[in-house]
Amino acid sequence: MTALGFLYPGHYAEDEFPRMEQLLGSDIRAELVHTDDVEEARLMQALTRGVLTGAAERPEDGVPRRLAAGVEELRLAGAEAVVWACTSGSFVHGWEGAQEQVRALALAAGMPASSTSFAFVHAVREIGVRRVAVAATYPADVAELFAGFLRAAGVEVVSVHGAGAAPDEVSTWGAEEVLALARAGDHADAHAVLLPDTALHTAAYLTELEKGLIKPVLTANQVTMWEALRLVDRRVHAPALGSLFTKEPVVQV
Repeated sequence: MTALGFLYPGHYAEDEFPRMEQLLGSDIRAELVHTDDVEEARLMQALTRGVLTGAAERPEDGVPRRLAAGVEELRLAGAEAVVWACTSGSFVHGWEGAQEQVRALALAAGMPASSTSFAFVHAVREIGVRRVAVAATYPADVAELFAGFLRAAGVEVVSVHGAGAAPDEVSTWGAEEVLALARAGDHADAHAVLLPDTALHTAAYLTELEKGLIKPVLTANQVTMWEALRLVDRRVHAPALGSLFTKEPVVQV
């Protein structure tokens, strides 16, 4: 049995993880601990007002306050790796800041660690695409920050769409709304479409999304689960979770 640990902010789409656990159809156990999302909400408000200053810019402060409290619970549950299941809570600190956040989390946890933002980067490399489109639920300026994070990793972002929807709203969206978001953000030059919000339910719709867009679709909770498996060197064939879970890894030359 492989136990994977996830630190998830608030209560929005956490039911995605037991759903994905079932779809994986193997000896995978997803251990999820909720973190307080109040600080993240304040951070996002500061970003949209253009006043990101002070403590909000120090990701090393965030790990002890918001994340480390859940680490011990994951250790006791036997988790072999931990992923901070929040895209915005990592990319808003920039590439270097997000790396420091993950390093601090790994140190606090005593196990391999990552975040959803880095999961997107690794997943894009895994499926071997060069150009992507971003279809975000965030306000436009926050969506651009995510695009900047991807560009810092060498990913070519050809278009960015920000829907400006709140987590409470997007957590209620079904297949129709999620597909509409993906289509709104798609671009003819994009090889894949990225939906970066762990408050969004997508696990049940991945096959429909990829069929509708005729290209790979990467979503926040999907890549978060895949990243945890990558950290423990597990590969699971699960077509219901999209092409990310069926494609052979790209051979780097």
